Amino acid sequence: MTLMSTGGPGTGHPSLADTEQRVFWTAQPGAPAAEPPLTQSTSADLVIVGGGLTGLWTAICAKDQDPSRDVLLLEAEDVAFGASGRNGGFISASLTHGLAHGEAIWPDEMPSLLRQGRENLDAIVAFVQAEGIDADLRIVGKTAVALTPHAVADLIPMRDLHQRWGEDVALLDADEVRADVHSPTYLGGLRVRSGSGLMDPARLTWGLKRTAQRRGVRIHEHTPALHLSRSGGGISVRTPLGEVRARQAVLATNGYRPLLRRLSMRILPIFDHVLVTEPLSTAQLDSIGWHESQGMTDLGNQFHYYRRTPDDRILWGGYDAIYHRGNRTDPVLEDRAESHALLARQFFATFPQLEGLRFSHKWAGIIDSTSRFTPAIGTALDGRVAYSVGYTGLGTALSRFGALTMLDLLAGRRTERTNLRIVRRKPVPFPPEPLRYPLVQFTRSRLAQEDRTGRRGLWLRTLDRLGLGFNS
Repeated sequence: MTLMSTGGPGTGHPSLADTEQRVFWTAQPGAPAAEPPLTQSTSADLVIVGGGLTGLWTAICAKDQDPSRDVLLLEAEDVAFGASGRNGGFISASLTHGLAHGEAIWPDEMPSLLRQGRENLDAIVAFVQAEGIDADLRIVGKTAVALTPHAVADLIPMRDLHQRWGEDVALLDADEVRADVHSPTYLGGLRVRSGSGLMDPARLTWGLKRTAQRRGVRIHEHTPALHLSRSGGGISVRTPLGEVRARQAVLATNGYRPLLRRLSMRILPIFDHVLVTEPLSTAQLDSIGWHESQGMTDLGNQFHYYRRTPDDRILWGGYDAIYHRGNRTDPVLEDRAESHALLARQFFATFPQLEGLRFSHKWAGIIDSTSRFTPAIGTALDGRVAYSVGYTGLGTALSRFGALTMLDLLAGRRTERTNLRIVRRKPVPFPPEPLRYPLVQFTRSRLAQEDRTGRRGLWLRTLDRLGLGFNS
């Protein structure tokens, strides 16, 4: 059973009548006070551009490696403004955008990639506990559900793949998966109890900000970085009211316009849309089951991710990922009525027993995708600048791995991280406009066709052979 319901793409939905265009996570109380913007020129050992998870992990790890290091972080808006505060609140150990993708591109390095990814997630859990960060971080795994007969046929090889790499996994038939989470659309499922979980992304980011400040990191919010250049033996970052001169710099700007032109060719900013319901009543909660409160996703190229929140709402996002011509990231693009209406119709196709429920929040966030769905991590300007971008929706844990890898690269350290091909070899650049937009749209149409038919066409098979990420 598919989730495409009646109504044209611009059709509204009554559940959205009173919905606020507001991010659920960052709208909650508890945000730390914003730090004042930079108003005069200064210097530092390390300047970090971007106050999301990547930038904050870099700042914290840099101070832990050398407490005397003078670290300054610049954020154009508020900390957690971008993807770090707008995501669905899922966290995964994967460094490879899934096991199948890892096996397809880096088969000989999979033992190292898996071990490092698991150690990275374990370190995040331990760090959050040690620092007293209240991020509601729980390793509860996820359930992937099949909505079509061809997706059901994929479940057994998926189970075998997870078992081969030591994951705690169980195959569920239609009755078993519906007994767990009550939806008439489910034809089967895969319950994976290891390797992933849920958390509150805003509270995690806010907690990392406070932790960085306790370590002596200087943070300036509402301070956009306008230009990056060499300066003597170091780097200069120009802002509206001052310049930062530093020995080294880190770029942690996700899908927003980068200060390095080369990164514009490596990343594709994609708007991902999200809805959050009003709190469910006791009767509504009983009608859906879902007592383990694990993360949920459906199988397919265009897929939904959804989860319960601590206050008994349902967060429902994904599926309608939109690229805007020319790598546009304008805030006005976040309010796309047809995408949110489509999500609402699909939500009630999945949970018809919740008809009449309303959505309280809607928003969009930018996913920074690369052509192989894994980050581009490297250096520029004679090794003075490091970058880690392109997490493709799996950055909530991978951001820490990116931070540590950047610090290794800046220090000239050869480590197990820097020796990985996922670091040494960069993703294939996307073509420039005007070719980029039509190619993205064509590829998207081929992915949707595969979801409908279960047949992988010539175009996608060609991309698979080139290692461009669409076999994940």
